[in-house]
Amino acid sequence: MNLEAVRSNERLSQNFKAKFDKILDICKHFSKDLVNNLGNVPRCGVVPVFSDLEVIALSLLAESESIASESRLFVLLKDCKSDFPNLISRHQYNDRRKFTINLCEKIRKRVADAIDGGENYFCIDSKPVEVCRISRAKRCKIGKDNYETAPSYGWCSSQRLFYYGYKLHALCGLNGVIQLGRLNMHYSNTITIIA
Repeated sequence: MNLEAVRSNERLSQNFKAKFDKILDICKHFSKDLVNNLGNVPRCGVVPVFSDLEVIALSLLAESESIASESRLFVLLKDCKSDFPNLISRHQYNDRRKFTINLCEKIRKRVADAIDGGENYFCIDSKPVEVCRISRAKRCKIGKDNYETAPSYGWCSSQRLFYYGYKLHALCGLNGVIQLGRLNMHYSNTITIIA
């Protein structure tokens, strides 16, 4: 590991436990009726020492720190081993994350409702998703079975290029809706379709 990577790990691990504890407190606050007093979803069998809420908090912490790789996450956790005495293995972490995905979603929705329940304003943006190059567009058979879902020609003004494909419309409120539409679809049409 080079010096830059070591410094990066040290920076992330400095406040890792404090951030984890803060996220865990938020999860506990918004999941009082969803979990038992140990922070686990009620179920039969052995009671896990590293609770379901701790798995969710660790997952959310990794996302907030832009740690996309579980391998990198567990390398960082190895540096903070004394802060996490009951830490589970990477394999168990994967399984438990899958098991707690519904709980995580319920907590996320409760947090979003607490921040702002009514959505009056949205952010919208779009990005072309190219199916193939313009020169191959007439030979391309992808999605041409149905006119409604068929790719089309479009112009990307930011890149000053013509595309053949779809346009990914991102309409983001607190619920974070994303829609894939035809390239020649305008923003106002996207809002109508999503609403």
